[in-house]
Amino acid sequence: MPYLSKIRINPCRPGALRLLGNPYKMHGAVQAGFPDTVDERVLWRLDADDPHRPHLLVLTERSRPDWSHLAEQAGWPTADGEHFHVRDYTPLLQRLAAGQEYAFRLKANPVQNTKHPDKLTSVQEARAKAAEQSGSRIRGFRIGHRTAKAQLGWLLKRCQNPAIGFDIPTVAPEPAPAPGLDLPHDTSPAPAVALTERDTVRYRKKNNGTQLTLSTATFEGRLRVTDPEALRRTLLGGLGPSKAYGCGLLTLAPLDPEQAHG
Repeated sequence: MPYLSKIRINPCRPGALRLLGNPYKMHGAVQAGFPDTVDERVLWRLDADDPHRPHLLVLTERSRPDWSHLAEQAGWPTADGEHFHVRDYTPLLQRLAAGQEYAFRLKANPVQNTKHPDKLTSVQEARAKAAEQSGSRIRGFRIGHRTAKAQLGWLLKRCQNPAIGFDIPTVAPEPAPAPGLDLPHDTSPAPAVALTERDTVRYRKKNNGTQLTLSTATFEGRLRVTDPEALRRTLLGGLGPSKAYGCGLLTLAPLDPEQAHG
């Protein structure tokens, strides 16, 4: 049975600060929510719409977790209210039907594979040097998209693949400006998605380890179900790379009236 969890994080706690700035440590805290080693995909995402009250979302495919350790180390363990909740995800998955539309949010790591990057990281330089010394062929390097246009293009290209189970409809353009203002106006429909946040996180797996870089993009918009079974696989399996480090979790919500008529 799949479960979606939501955990309250207190950003003023030292334990929370160690997790919020390091996706590797947050990954470890998420894995600690299970008494045994899990052999399933575990997706998580940090939502910080209110930076003073961030929430951690975790989706598990079969295992029901316990987040008491996070409430004690990085939450409000003695305060009133529900510090975390774990809900059965099955009803949402069963409701999916072709043609339905939902609001969505996705935090992803948009990347491209290239054999000739503009600049190599220290890890990539070491890999290229090792390949050169051994005489083996250098495989392509995974490079993060750096511009908002490229990151949005990455998502729209992924949506062309029927295997993900959804597409992003287009919406009518905004009304034309008042006459006489002489402002440019695009009359072509646009995809119903916006890039709402971009971030670059630099972290280390060990205190003196190599510094790693993770570029993320958060998308919000409207999607249309094209293949319910394929979308279920996407929701449970995630979208894009770096899933262990807080990327790939796609969540759905009912459309508000303004979105529904957009």
